[in-house]
Amino acid sequence: MRLMTGVDDARKPASRSSAGLLTRPLRPYADIFQIPGAWRFSTAAIIGRMPMSMFGLGTVLLISSVTGKYGVAGAVSAAGSLGYAFTSPRVARAVDSHGQRRVLLPLLAVFALATGLLIVAVQLQLPTWAFFVPGAIAGATMPSLGAMVRARWSVLLAGSPRLHAAFSFESVADELCFIVGPAAVTLLATEVFPASGVGVAALLCLLGTLWFAAERGTEPVVDRPAGRPGRTGQPGQPGRTGQPGRVRGAAAPGLVVLAPVYLLLGAMFVSIDLSTVAFAQHFGHKPLAGFILGTYAFGSATGGIWYGSRQWRAPIEKRFALSLTLTVLGVATFWAQPNLITLTCGIYLCGLAIAPTLIAGFSLLEAQAKPGRRTEALSWLSSGIAVGVAAGASVVGFVIDAHGPRFGYAFAALCGAASAATCLAGLDRLRPVNGPAPAGS
Repeated sequence: MRLMTGVDDARKPASRSSAGLLTRPLRPYADIFQIPGAWRFSTAAIIGRMPMSMFGLGTVLLISSVTGKYGVAGAVSAAGSLGYAFTSPRVARAVDSHGQRRVLLPLLAVFALATGLLIVAVQLQLPTWAFFVPGAIAGATMPSLGAMVRARWSVLLAGSPRLHAAFSFESVADELCFIVGPAAVTLLATEVFPASGVGVAALLCLLGTLWFAAERGTEPVVDRPAGRPGRTGQPGQPGRTGQPGRVRGAAAPGLVVLAPVYLLLGAMFVSIDLSTVAFAQHFGHKPLAGFILGTYAFGSATGGIWYGSRQWRAPIEKRFALSLTLTVLGVATFWAQPNLITLTCGIYLCGLAIAPTLIAGFSLLEAQAKPGRRTEALSWLSSGIAVGVAAGASVVGFVIDAHGPRFGYAFAALCGAASAATCLAGLDRLRPVNGPAPAGS
């Protein structure tokens, strides 16, 4: 297997044709998918992580349709996000110790069962407390494929500049989920029947995760403590045994800053989601909420494709701070939008900076991750967002019920401002530790 380093590309004469000008920005992405099996595990992960954009919103739409209360719906969604935040780093630690497939299969079975129980509880209109238990368990056991697929790329492209393109592609894939997911779950829940959004999300998770787990050829080798046998190496991945035990403490030094930054981002994102649903409903076009949120994600995907096609000279921590600040400045305009058309335009432009922010954050953490703890380190960012989603959903739902969607957008802007301020205050801690430069630096 030959890993692309960009040296050969530099020696090739630049194409002057219009086709060459159009395809040149996409060349880094074409290069990474020349790796055997890469397109299969990446595609499977996209399908399997569709619930990250569908499950929380689907839960809100399901419960609010049956009970008419956004506050209760947001609280149940928050319980699921808290469950995810609590278990995600622990699941990732188990993945680093035992392998992805051995952890994913039992986790997936519990997730599917809990989702079914949640749907039954809501459809039968059981007491409100009965929604929280299956909701929390479903959130806690939702497979975190985003961290796992990035861990696979980190092993396959270790030391290569193409890791920047791989991380960028996965962030764009995340945004693809957020383009398709909100629109699909909104249409399903409002036009078919309330439970169909959550049900389809669970089915996609089941199919994608099973496919991802079946791709054993690209699964990272388990890095076990001394005295425990490890798996033999796979092609391009020599097996490692007898490694020293893991160092206690944080999986990466930058987590002390990135975890609260991502927590506040999660609160901002969920506040935008719920406020947009309520804003569209206020104008009598609730089904359009999913398309508006999809536009937000489409803007992010556009920015991510452009960002990932370039090799940057500016320090990665400064790029992270700049893109985060631009994101927050855009969100600060949402509360003043007069109608759905202007909101859609503004939300697209604001979205352009989101994927670059997330790409830089994952790249920072991948560069700082301690040996044998890569999946765990990456999962902490998803966990931070999940805690923020839980906290934000539990607050903004009641804000919207009491004061309307514009105040929900104002709350989102406050969360974003706090996130940017935290990042700027801890910027020195985000500089990569001594060693290989992070991808895309």
